[in-house]
Amino acid sequence: MAIDPSAYVASTARVHPQATIGPGTRIGEYCVIESDVTVGRSCILEPYVYVKRWTTMGDENEISAGTALGTDPLDKTFTGERSYLIIGSGNKIREHYTVSRGTQPESITRIGDKNYIMTSGHIAHNCILGDRIVVASCALVAGYVEIESEAFISGGVVIHQYSKVGRLAMVGGNTRVNSDLPPFFLYSDFNVAAKGLNIVGLKRAGFSRDDIRTLKSAYRTLYREGLRQEKALSKIERELPNEHTRHLVDFIRRSKRGICRERAKTIQEE
Repeated sequence: MAIDPSAYVASTARVHPQATIGPGTRIGEYCVIESDVTVGRSCILEPYVYVKRWTTMGDENEISAGTALGTDPLDKTFTGERSYLIIGSGNKIREHYTVSRGTQPESITRIGDKNYIMTSGHIAHNCILGDRIVVASCALVAGYVEIESEAFISGGVVIHQYSKVGRLAMVGGNTRVNSDLPPFFLYSDFNVAAKGLNIVGLKRAGFSRDDIRTLKSAYRTLYREGLRQEKALSKIERELPNEHTRHLVDFIRRSKRGICRERAKTIQEE
């Protein structure tokens, strides 16, 4: 393990001899990098970043001041066994953020690529985040949560442990998430409720008009036709088949907590 000759390490930083620092990476003032840490190529660690043992990150990540990565799980049953935090490439994690490693021995907290994680929040042990997710400031993500790619988690959102958030779902600010949120939809209210299709997010992701129209019909079938869930899913499979509705149906069928519902007089579809 070594510091690449092209990396820059500030004189006040402390990098353990058993850490690996990749080419072109910059380690700022007063950073602390523990043993068994790997930091990839062309990363930027601003001052006062703390990277704890058994953390690995890929290339071109930007970690802002005061962030702590690979912290011990916030779990009273944890007794110090080896577990991991694995971060992909191209992520931005802003100031004063904490991300914990797994609880069980050899377990993993995993963050994918090109995510934008804003200030003053926490991602807990054993979470799995996909790619190109936005997590806004002061959001709290509890243990074992899964967030699929391109979701948007607004400021002040609290996600209960074991919940799942689907692809391109958008969760409004200060929402309490305590159920699974199917992909492609909007959610808000203190007690989370479905609000229609995430049309802006779908358009930005390059979904066609036909795709959006099909997902809108799937939303109506799921929430508005008064069908039992399995009958609604079967109807979506039969009448609205495409790759996105298949993902929607599969997500819902795999849900163990149950999915979020729509509440009367809170509909915002257009």
